[in-house]
Amino acid sequence: MKAVKLCGMKSNGTTPPDLSVSLGRLTLKTPVMVASGTFGYGPEYADLVDLNQLGAIVVKGIASQSTRGNATPRTYETASGLINAIGLPNPGVDGFVREYMPFLRQYEVPVIVNIWGKTVEEYEDVARRFSEVDGIAGLELNVSCPNIKEGSALFGTNLDLFRRVLDAVRNATPLTLIPKLAPNVSDIKAYARAAEAAGADAISLINSMPAMAVDVKTRKPRLANVTGGLTGPAIHPIAVKLVWEAAGAVSIPVIGIGGITQTEDALEFIIVGANAVQVGTASFTHPATALEVTEGIREYLMAQGMSSVNDLVGTVELP
Repeated sequence: MKAVKLCGMKSNGTTPPDLSVSLGRLTLKTPVMVASGTFGYGPEYADLVDLNQLGAIVVKGIASQSTRGNATPRTYETASGLINAIGLPNPGVDGFVREYMPFLRQYEVPVIVNIWGKTVEEYEDVARRFSEVDGIAGLELNVSCPNIKEGSALFGTNLDLFRRVLDAVRNATPLTLIPKLAPNVSDIKAYARAAEAAGADAISLINSMPAMAVDVKTRKPRLANVTGGLTGPAIHPIAVKLVWEAAGAVSIPVIGIGGITQTEDALEFIIVGANAVQVGTASFTHPATALEVTEGIREYLMAQGMSSVNDLVGTVELP
């Protein structure tokens, strides 16, 4: 990657740079969010992280009805990441609203709910019901999780089904809508354009990479589900490449996800075109990662004399 092209307004060296970003109708105070599936529903990290300092909380995936998830073992740590097949256990729409929304409404941080279903009708139902809940700022449409046997991933890797579920959800909700794209498709640009055409306010990518690990002593898979999704530093270069391609294909905001453990990882996403980022697996081992990355971005912008994080978006210099 070549040197960064510095452009836009210059910081005067004393005024802190503006970290706010817009995702359609939603404005975040910083570009750094926490990713779905890695931060619970908020209370799990409230004693460890100042939630109000996050750009947004993206909660674990919610379906119409509660689900138990996959059998154990459900995780396996690799040399540079984590393979998981949790299976999207969740309390359902009613359970989430009852058990977690009173807590989340105490904070100023936007709440984005990751939603999923096994049919187009289920996606539509979840979106419509959450549209009537006070305190929800947006919906992240999970059409790319590889860890359940029905729905979700199928919608994210079949362009016709992807368009169908997007159209249904867009018609069902006025909330900010953010489809989460799968990495294992032949042309990420086609899915990004389809999301924009369907009225998505932004897109997020990538979800975990389909993966597998085997215990050579027993010759059995490490996960009860056999396969799972790989997250963490191992997928970061893949995510950067796909974010760059997607950002170049659409005019709506892009959220970069995948293997952020330090400020430089987030900056890579922004430089290739992401307007915001999500910190995922790193929160398991170091809960303060998202806040440290936020501060690191601020320091980088000041050192570069840039007054806004938006001045850095898409400034990569290609050969």
